[in-house]
Amino acid sequence: MKLTLLMAALLATSAAHADVVTAKGKASVKYTERSVNAESKERAVFAAQMKAIEMYFAEAGDAQAENLDAIRETIRKDPERFILESTTLQEDDRTDLHQYTAVVRVSLNGSNLRNALKKASPVGAAGEKSQLAFVLVSRQVDAQTSFDARVTKRAVVTANGQATASRSEKGSEGEAVGASKVSTNANKNVKASYAVERGVTVETGGSTVQRADQSTWKLIPSQNLNSVITQIFKTSGYRVVDAAFVEPMTNGTFKVAEVENDYRNGNDLKSGTLATVVNGMRIAKVRYVALGTLDVGQAGTDPATGLMRVAVTANAKVLDLGQGIPETVAVAGPAQYAGTGPTEDEARTNALKIAAQTVSRELTSQLANAGLR
Repeated sequence: MKLTLLMAALLATSAAHADVVTAKGKASVKYTERSVNAESKERAVFAAQMKAIEMYFAEAGDAQAENLDAIRETIRKDPERFILESTTLQEDDRTDLHQYTAVVRVSLNGSNLRNALKKASPVGAAGEKSQLAFVLVSRQVDAQTSFDARVTKRAVVTANGQATASRSEKGSEGEAVGASKVSTNANKNVKASYAVERGVTVETGGSTVQRADQSTWKLIPSQNLNSVITQIFKTSGYRVVDAAFVEPMTNGTFKVAEVENDYRNGNDLKSGTLATVVNGMRIAKVRYVALGTLDVGQAGTDPATGLMRVAVTANAKVLDLGQGIPETVAVAGPAQYAGTGPTEDEARTNALKIAAQTVSRELTSQLANAGLR
């Protein structure tokens, strides 16, 4: 088992260095002969290979998928430069419809595909672009605070009653006759009883308020990611610089620590911090700034390989500071990427690298589509 895991890890590492990616495609062709011939099969396989390349770009992001049209003919003319290996997984010959379908899995040379995109882009071919600084923070949940629900109760009590009474009297009279007068006397006893009936109606109601959990984050050192991001933006022609090198050139206006502190306590920069970023970059004459987070999730076991698996959620954007009012010109995420490895540390490192690469490529593709230099 340990040997299997080690071999899987070595294969994954080798593929990452070679920048080889796999994709599947499916295509159908019509034929006029009574039965499908070799030429029709070849056409179906090639069409399926092109579909696989479309699938690869679709999964890479909207911006890169939009760029595919620029190099489609280049791929058709020299497919072996981009398709390293192709395997036919399934064939289906519908003789009643004179239709042949092929499903293929291909191994693609990702580096050659991206280089072709760069050459095809009018902006990429125009030479060196503006300076771009980036602050991409890697972080993991350090503590999470949950709040009890706040419950408010209300009760309305309504009472009504009814009373009845009965009364009885008992008395006696007497008379005395004297010589010259007549006198009378009387006495009376009264007895009463009362019955009271009372009814009570109770109406209850209320509300429950649940506050969302609050998370604080710990930052993960990501110096190795900086080189990955720098390489991708440089490949697209931008003059890339780590924000830490820009800080001394801003006369104390911009501080990387302030950005990192905001990201420790939330997902957005405070307005004051964002203002210092904009003003500081303008003082240093940096036109573009990329900001974002890579949020590392909990480690688990990958069901397919048995290796450790870590997911990373990425959010990033690029601001153009060349205008009077800063403008967001590229946005990537939220998107989730996963990495595997024999240990949690290796899985986390692989996931962060994949997320940083994919997000950076998406941002540069959007900048190229917009014609920004």
